[in-house]
Amino acid sequence: MNTIFLNGPPVINGHMAIAQYRSKRKVSGGRYIASFKKKLRYLGRLPTLTKVDKLKKKSFRATGGHRKTVVLTTDIANVFDPKTKKHFKLKIETITANPANQNYVRRNIMTKGAVIKTEKGLARITSRPGQEGTINAMLLHEK
Repeated sequence: MNTIFLNGPPVINGHMAIAQYRSKRKVSGGRYIASFKKKLRYLGRLPTLTKVDKLKKKSFRATGGHRKTVVLTTDIANVFDPKTKKHFKLKIETITANPANQNYVRRNIMTKGAVIKTEKGLARITSRPGQEGTINAMLLHEK
């Protein structure tokens, strides 16, 4: 990965970098006094946007040499049934609701809090698929 620091933000392989540090501007519009330089550790990445399809994972190096695994696509979820207190590995049929963004339902994108339709009924995703490498969900029962 080629990282170039010029007078502006870092440029990686010809693309603008995503910064994860505080804005240079205050809410009022005034400038903060620069107290640190740009560093490689402040770089972020684009959201993963996990979709429903056969399993595809991606692994990359994280801070401290650790490995981070993200799910790009999957059709399996680890679902917990609160009534029977048991876990099941169920096939995901579709996304029925997503409070993060209504357009994610149309595009079958899974995030934490999304409601998925499984073989045993509706379930709410409790894990972060783009961060944790798996999809955990809790079965929803009608009251």
